[in-house]
Amino acid sequence: MPIPDWNLDHSYTKLPEIFYRSQNPTPAPSPTTAALNHELASALGLGLDKLDAEVLSGIKLPPGAKPICQAYAGYQFGHFTMLGDGRAVLLGEQISPKGQRFDIQLKGAGPTPFSRGGDGYGALSPMLREYIISEAMYYLGIPTTRSLAVVLTGRDVIREKVLKGAVLTRVAASHIRVGTFNYAAAFGSQNDVRILGDYCIWRHYPEISYDIDSNKYVLFFREVARRQAKLIATWQLTGFIHGVMNTDNMAISGETIDYGPCAFMDVYDPDTVFSSIDTGGRYAYKNQPGIGAWNLSRLAEALLPLFDKDQNKAIALAQGEIDRYWEIYDKTWLAGMRAKLGIANDGPDDASLFSELLDLMAKHKLDYTNIFRSLSLQTEVPALSFWKGKWQARLGNQDPILTKELMKTHNPAIIPRNHQVEKALSAAEKGDYSVMNNLLTALKTPYEDSEAYAHPPESIACGYKTFCGT
Repeated sequence: MPIPDWNLDHSYTKLPEIFYRSQNPTPAPSPTTAALNHELASALGLGLDKLDAEVLSGIKLPPGAKPICQAYAGYQFGHFTMLGDGRAVLLGEQISPKGQRFDIQLKGAGPTPFSRGGDGYGALSPMLREYIISEAMYYLGIPTTRSLAVVLTGRDVIREKVLKGAVLTRVAASHIRVGTFNYAAAFGSQNDVRILGDYCIWRHYPEISYDIDSNKYVLFFREVARRQAKLIATWQLTGFIHGVMNTDNMAISGETIDYGPCAFMDVYDPDTVFSSIDTGGRYAYKNQPGIGAWNLSRLAEALLPLFDKDQNKAIALAQGEIDRYWEIYDKTWLAGMRAKLGIANDGPDDASLFSELLDLMAKHKLDYTNIFRSLSLQTEVPALSFWKGKWQARLGNQDPILTKELMKTHNPAIIPRNHQVEKALSAAEKGDYSVMNNLLTALKTPYEDSEAYAHPPESIACGYKTFCGT
């Protein structure tokens, strides 16, 4: 049995130097650990003695670390801009006991060459918020980056007011984004795009390398699009709203990344927007699938020269893959809705049945999570009584035990509801982490009924807003 320790590699630094800069984290004045993910540490092959506050805040570098910040660009609200890791430092790639490769990144660890005038620091509440929601996503079975730790730095952070400074240790399959390709296409050469594509295939899609009869870059794009289609369909099925789906916030690996102004819906409303800066509703719940396709189109633009020398043929290939994205998204969403409603086989009119249900939920301002859970428990919902007859007819003679099992395993009873997350953060700001820890424990078993965490907020018209604090 190997002794738990750091086992860092640095494959990303073998890319051309335009993709990164060497950068040490800024040492914290007096770090203390606020949250530490013991289970994740174990999976990474790291003993807790290797994860003291000094390492997790950037005072000490772990053995073998070669810290860098990554360069990337992005289409933010549809407009192209140069970005990069403005306040994140990648320590390296931890090779786990199972041979898996994970980026270990300190987020909020001080300014970098890409800070664009920012101070590079993070605040406690936003960092804990990412910790809570990313872990909730993991236990819901949704591909996601994860949070290893949050450490108080002992440094005040000035925003609208004075806040407690903190660093989040984020773990990801990688931090390569659609925006990384946007950057390579805009500021590098076609060969830089090719090298980045080859690296992503090696790191995330190695099976593509063995298909010598096909264009590997088209296959790479196809796989990225497939993962995004499935990911976003899963967001829709759980009522998750990312908040800022810029191309720099779309990971090539297919993980949910960058938990800024994100939240889960309470009342079902397809126009729901939580982000304080999304005044036009670009990233509203209903728009997420379309934005996924839009972002993939920006990735395709960067890859077009690798698809085919003939631009018209390259565009046709890209469009074919975008069409495939929509087919996979629709298929995944329909299959997910069937499971949520306990339906074990396909039916030609299922889309209409599901749309009618969602329309009724919106009309009567019903809680998205609780309605599906109520249906799985056969609880009466007066507003749905007529629709329920159609649903029962659709189920027909299907085994009721199978129906119930499907529904209970696809409809969570517990999500990180906004008001509960805010209570946890408020208590943590005062030094009480018990509220957060209790919530995190409950979120590990999202399909188990819980009276304490099932209730929506008392006011459904609370105007809840989130901010790009993380």
